[in-house]
Amino acid sequence: MYLNNGTVGSSPAPVLRAIFDGYNETEKMAQSDPEDYPIWGYGAWNEFRDPLAAFVGCTRDEIALVRNATEANSYIANGLDLKAGDEVLMTDQEHPGGEHPFNLRAKRYGIVVKKVTLPKPVPNAAAVLNLINDAITPRTRVLFFSHITTVTGVVLPAKELCALARSKGILSAVDGAHVVGMMALNVHDLGCDMYSSSPHKWLQAPKGSGFLYVRDEVIDRLWNTIVTAGWDEPKLRAERFQRIGSSNVPSLWGMRAAVKLANDIGLERIERRHRKMADYILGEMMKRGAESWTSPDAALRCAIASVNVPPIQIMEIETWMWQNKKIRIRGGGPSKIRLSTPYYLLRKDVDRYLAAYDEYRTKKG
Repeated sequence: MYLNNGTVGSSPAPVLRAIFDGYNETEKMAQSDPEDYPIWGYGAWNEFRDPLAAFVGCTRDEIALVRNATEANSYIANGLDLKAGDEVLMTDQEHPGGEHPFNLRAKRYGIVVKKVTLPKPVPNAAAVLNLINDAITPRTRVLFFSHITTVTGVVLPAKELCALARSKGILSAVDGAHVVGMMALNVHDLGCDMYSSSPHKWLQAPKGSGFLYVRDEVIDRLWNTIVTAGWDEPKLRAERFQRIGSSNVPSLWGMRAAVKLANDIGLERIERRHRKMADYILGEMMKRGAESWTSPDAALRCAIASVNVPPIQIMEIETWMWQNKKIRIRGGGPSKIRLSTPYYLLRKDVDRYLAAYDEYRTKKG
């Protein structure tokens, strides 16, 4: 049983078939044009960008196909014009792939990374907005935050945060690694300037298929980090950020299939089930004495329930669960368990985990 889509999803059969079809087709090298090669890094790949753009609520020209959120975040951190002393504001619950691109920029060029400490759990949206607002200074140039944090799974009030940034003349960059496929997303409605994601988590797309969204009005303010032909052609819009040299085209076939699968099932149905299963597992863990790090506000949680369970050690229970029960979980030191509840989980699956947790606690006395 798998309770860790928060790290990486397991691609279902339609996605795998699409990947294999992609390899079978592209590796024939039978394209009608002898100059047409299946090389990701030099094409528009609109047949892949179009369904993804529709899925996340933007235009084709605002989206670039990259390998994951880390790569997209690195484009953002390295591509913006920032000078020594300029501040980037973020939370203390960012993933290393979101935080460290800015830390590198700070170490090398002297920008300042400021962190806001979020409470565990976050009680409500107003608490987040007040903390961020109070931390903004005249030197703040970028507000960077996770739409859903990797530490506790809290769904931050992204639309309100982006509006706050806009009102202060600050760019907003959102790490949405956990969002795509977990819950509905419309980046235009969100109002962010930039958005990154790793659909290999909750959309269960192939590993190595991600995207970078850049609002059209901001595209010309972002420099390329990886450079090849087309980097200085404004008419390409966001396409220039996906020009990275030869890469893995069949993964795009798989991502397109993952989008289709989610659309066929219905994202509203998926999100509803995500919330229901996470609420159930969170409630059951709290009955067992776990401390919830997941927000008590239902609007600020979806498919991740994070709990603190001292004196249990996460690495010990994680190993025991896998070796003895073939249940995969994930957490953080020393005693946090992060439970992901993908929509394909059944109630009996969750109950099997809970029984295993009870058994482990009994054994440890």
